[in-house]
Amino acid sequence: MKKIMLVFGTRPEAIKMAPLVKEFQKHPEEFETIVCVTGQHREMLDQVLHIFDIKPDYDLNIMKQGQDLYDVTARVLTGMRDIFKVCRPDVVLVHGDTTTSTAAALAAFYQQIPVGHIEAGLRTHNIYSPWPEEMNRQITGRIATYDFTPTPLSRENLLKENVPDSQITVTGNTVIDALYWVVDKIKSDKALDKSLENELAKAGYDVNRLSEGKKLVLITGHRRENFGKGFINMCTAIKDLTIKYPDVDFVYPMHLNPNVRKPIHEVFGENLSGFGNMFFICLLYTSPS
Repeated sequence: MKKIMLVFGTRPEAIKMAPLVKEFQKHPEEFETIVCVTGQHREMLDQVLHIFDIKPDYDLNIMKQGQDLYDVTARVLTGMRDIFKVCRPDVVLVHGDTTTSTAAALAAFYQQIPVGHIEAGLRTHNIYSPWPEEMNRQITGRIATYDFTPTPLSRENLLKENVPDSQITVTGNTVIDALYWVVDKIKSDKALDKSLENELAKAGYDVNRLSEGKKLVLITGHRRENFGKGFINMCTAIKDLTIKYPDVDFVYPMHLNPNVRKPIHEVFGENLSGFGNMFFICLLYTSPS
């Protein structure tokens, strides 16, 4: 039996790693599935764990008010060191470009434990854009023994960096698996489906508008490189569109980061409501194709 440790700490990581956790757990005779979370995004991470019914085996709980990249890196490194003292997996799986992923991969490397990199091979070739994500994923990619890329282009990026072809597998993006998993959960649970509709109604959105032919535009945009004037310009443009196209519903799930929430409220005032992530999946499922 192989010990598979999956390490993640942010909401995007949790969403994209959840399908892997669920799949490994289906085969207990082949795999011992070990889930380790760092809590880099505490509140948002817990929301995803609840949705997918994932109970971590280890929780580093590193989130501290005012922490910076130095703090996150140090806490993940030392936390993983302590975990590896009591649990030595056969492989550590990390995702993408977060500081959690890079620090966990480095900690595994220090123990000579093979690392599998999910969503490997994304590149801008500018280490400061996005920052620090581009450097994070390059470092993690250098450490990784196994690279799982979302696209053939990502595979080509790694080949150009002299990563052996035998080390690379093109898998697609696991966020699609996560989407289908949650949609199936909603469809099979009438009480949950109704609860989501009720929560949306409380938040000011009636899903019946979609069945009446109302068009829906779902918007996200919270990358660090957009902060400041660029983000305000984007919000202003969206507001102009809402005025120009009154027959279209514009739904924007607001990130908890104050650099996102503050300018959105400044531009939209009370015209935009924040929703939880599942609500938007529910909207997409309800929306006519």
